[in-house]
Amino acid sequence: MLYVALGDSFTEGVGDPNKHLPHGVRGWADRVAEGLAAHEPGWQYANLAIRSKRLRHILAEQLAPALAIQPDLITIYAGGNDIMDFGTKAADILAQLEALVAPLAASGARLLLFTGYDVEVSAVLSPLRRKNHLYNDGVRDIADRYGAVVVDFAGFDAYRNPHFWCADRLHMSKAGHKYMAGKVLDILDVPHGIVPRHKKEGPARTFKQWGRDQYLWINDWVLPMFARKLRGVTLGDTLSPRWPEPVRVPRRKGLRKLARVSAPGD
Repeated sequence: MLYVALGDSFTEGVGDPNKHLPHGVRGWADRVAEGLAAHEPGWQYANLAIRSKRLRHILAEQLAPALAIQPDLITIYAGGNDIMDFGTKAADILAQLEALVAPLAASGARLLLFTGYDVEVSAVLSPLRRKNHLYNDGVRDIADRYGAVVVDFAGFDAYRNPHFWCADRLHMSKAGHKYMAGKVLDILDVPHGIVPRHKKEGPARTFKQWGRDQYLWINDWVLPMFARKLRGVTLGDTLSPRWPEPVRVPRRKGLRKLARVSAPGD
């Protein structure tokens, strides 16, 4: 049995750091692969996702390799970066998503699609929420027409907890990735022991603290992001997929064991 994960930073694992794994991240998809192998030994796994990729990139770079390895299970999370690009239209984004889904569904693999969460980062980005809602409606429609299963991220109330998000307010934290892995395994009817820790929220911030947090967020994350957009570069331009070829997931110690065994000099 073979599982392949397609998409962008969400599926690559950004926000869930692990120095022992490729790109220094782990992520929910790795955790799902490990859960599958723990339940039913022999599962193989490939992850073609790269941060910052738009749907046009995923179509051009990930579709053919995914079809070539003939997976039994495919997850696709894509379109979030397209939504974040000003001037894009939900209808055009969904047309590209359908162009990706159609051949993958025709392969006979079990297919999981994701809606996108309304990340309440700032009023600055609120105009993008309507586009996100249209996109989510379209994802559900495409899934229905092609027999795919929807992982309805948009409806997961647990992500109202700030602990599930990174400092950039756009990527899931380790706890967020753990929770997502558990939800996907639940949908696949695979038993697991994933229990993310829920930290309690601290006291309400003062106005001064809120202002400082906003300044740091804009300075550390928003301005660099827009600077990259103006330069036409992304954080994924120099990266290759973390697990480009199918690997057999060890039942014990998972992908970390595999990465250690295959590391140069070992």
